[in-house]
Amino acid sequence: MDYSHSPQFNNSTKRFENPNGEKIDREFLEVFKVASNYIKRDYDEWENKGFPSINSSKEDLADFSESVIWIGHSTVLINHKGVTALTDPHFTKRAGPFGMMGPKRITPPPFNIENLPKIDIILISHNHYDHLDKQSIIQLLQNQPRIKFFVPLGLSPILRSFGATEISEVDWWQSVECGGVNIRSTQVQHWSRRSFFDRNKTLWSGWMMSWEDFSFYFTGDSGFSGDFIKTAQRCGNPTLAAIPIGAYDPREFMKVAHMSPEEAVRTFQDLGAKYAFAIHWGTFKLSLEPMDEPPMLLNRSLEKAGVHHSKFKCLMHGEHWRSPFLNNS
Repeated sequence: MDYSHSPQFNNSTKRFENPNGEKIDREFLEVFKVASNYIKRDYDEWENKGFPSINSSKEDLADFSESVIWIGHSTVLINHKGVTALTDPHFTKRAGPFGMMGPKRITPPPFNIENLPKIDIILISHNHYDHLDKQSIIQLLQNQPRIKFFVPLGLSPILRSFGATEISEVDWWQSVECGGVNIRSTQVQHWSRRSFFDRNKTLWSGWMMSWEDFSFYFTGDSGFSGDFIKTAQRCGNPTLAAIPIGAYDPREFMKVAHMSPEEAVRTFQDLGAKYAFAIHWGTFKLSLEPMDEPPMLLNRSLEKAGVHHSKFKCLMHGEHWRSPFLNNS
């Protein structure tokens, strides 16, 4: 497909790039060393028992409104002014192809896809298997075939292959109006790949949803960079932000693609967000830090930065949070 119009697309390599030149390429020996350490990793009790979650029934979710739920990893359910959105939906047991490969889910989803309320919008950040899950999308469309999908450049073909028909594919900083909400793709530092042959053939992004009186920023999957200052300058300060805090160790290997808890607090400050909650931890074992370490380091970093824990929360899987909607004045 021709994406030569995109400032993010390198017409020589036919691949997308981060503006700062970070290619997130790794030498084979680096990858082999990290993979070996992952296989030989220390025993982690949380990896074996998972984290507590708050389960919801179909009846519990039937009147879901003016709230946000962290379902797990980067999957978030949010409703405001009658519009319900879902981010990077992942409900299956593995984060990999064919449902058999890739990291195993440690903490089960707090409810099934069949229990979800009517979904108006799905936001996809990029094509990695822990963020774009084929089986979850297929099941969602079997239950709700008219969902509108918003995706970065290059992802329309794969969404169509899953059965989606209403897809808006946009470049960074482009926006689309939907149901009274302005939905805008934002620049973040990451990469894409779904096979051995398609590295950075599709774009990655964050997403800002803006109503007249409220805004929600979904960081997606990103390393720490100056992009969040630019997002605040272009899109305004979000009322609520979903910010990743996990999968950061070994640091030198992960830092370009994944932020640490301390960097998550800096991201919160750069965005000028009123509220935030943590995502991208406690669901899949993707890296070497103990699975319960990210929230502990987040709390220390918040205290050090003078940010009250009521402003940046570490929600339980399945937890509803209504304060950002009730106290938005």
